[in-house]
Parts: sequence; C-alpha cells; structure tokens
Amino acid sequence: MQNILAFGQPISMTSSVATERKLNTEVTPEMLAQEQTWARAAQKGDSTAFMHLVDAYQRPVYNLCYRMLGDAAEAEDAAQETFLRSYTKLDTYRHDRKFSSWLLSIASHYCIDRLRRRRYQMVSWDDLPPWRWFPATEPQPEEAALTHEKHDTIRDLLDTLPEDYRAAVVLRYWHEMSYEEIAESLGTSISAIKSRLFRARQMMASVAEETELAS
Repeated sequence: MQNILAFGQPISMTSSVATERKLNTEVTPEMLAQEQTWARAAQKGDSTAFMHLVDAYQRPVYNLCYRMLGDAAEAEDAAQETFLRSYTKLDTYRHDRKFSSWLLSIASHYCIDRLRRRRYQMVSWDDLPPWRWFPATEPQPEEAALTHEKHDTIRDLLDTLPEDYRAAVVLRYWHEMSYEEIAESLGTSISAIKSRLFRARQMMASVAEETELAS
C-alpha cells in the first residue's frame, strides 16, 4: 500500500472554519452507515473499500497534519503515513467508534511524535482564539493581504503550543470533536483535555498582554 494518496494542491489555511463546520454538520446517518460498510469490507481485505475511505478522509487528515506540523510537504508525508498505519491496524478498529475519529487519532499521535523529535521551543501567542480570525465571507481584494497575514499568525501560534495542547486545540476547534472523542483519540481523560484547552487560552492571554505592552 504505497503512494495511496493523490493530494492536489495543498489545502489552504485560508479556508474558513465556518465552511469546515458546515461540512461536518452535513454528515448524515446514511454517510456514517456507508463509512462502516467500507470499514468492515476493508477489514476483510477489500482494498477498494479502503480507497473509498482514503478518498473520504484525505482532506481532513491532511489538514490536521498541516496544522500540527506547519509544512505542506511534511503534512503530506504524515498523511500518507497515517493511512499506511491505519491500513496495517485495521483489525484494531472498533465499530462502536466513528472511523474518522479513529483515523484522526492515528494522525494526531504521529504528528505529536514528529513534533517531539523537533524539540520545539515556546514562543509568542495572540489573545484571540484562532477560529475567531477566519472571515465569515470571502475577503475583498484590499483585505486579502491582511487576511493572509492573520492566517500566517494562526500557523505561527499553533507552532508554539506544546504538542499535546496543539493536538487538543486542532481537534476541538477545527474538527469539532467532543471532549470525549478527543480524550479517546489522545489516550487521556476528559478532565485532562479540558485542562489543556483552558491552559492554552491562559497562555494566549498572558503573552498577548506582554506583546501589547511591548508594541
């Protein structure tokens, strides 16, 4: 199972979170049933069924990897590795869990491992939650440069988070996973996830105040 993904142009960070949330809310029971059908078939060795799952989830997996790693080439490699790992671990997938949550869990853990190997250092934050920076509508030409700068800031801010905080933030605010789903994905408790998100917001406010005073 090599070269199983066919990423086109890198998914832009300028796509709005509102748009992603709309896509998430359009998931129907029929779609979830189809996901389970493909997953069961893939577990029995049906490679075509697995490719249907790849087609369905390569965008959210790539987006998560990009937001975690901050580099398009690394994100593509990580997404490839995520699907390769999921293929070899299909026998561990439980059908009482959404396949997408299981897949994003694999992607999150892989990205966390890569980030830990990088040994990131903590740097500055801004005081607004990242999702607040995405425009509700397409920006006008005169707003494009500022919008791009804001999205670059989001990328920079995500880069400053400890790996486990960053994974929780991305899963919560971009993929709209519940506390329970995030906890299961990251192998921790619901209270730990709530604590990570709360502390991340505290860090943002603290550094934002320092940045404002220094400017």
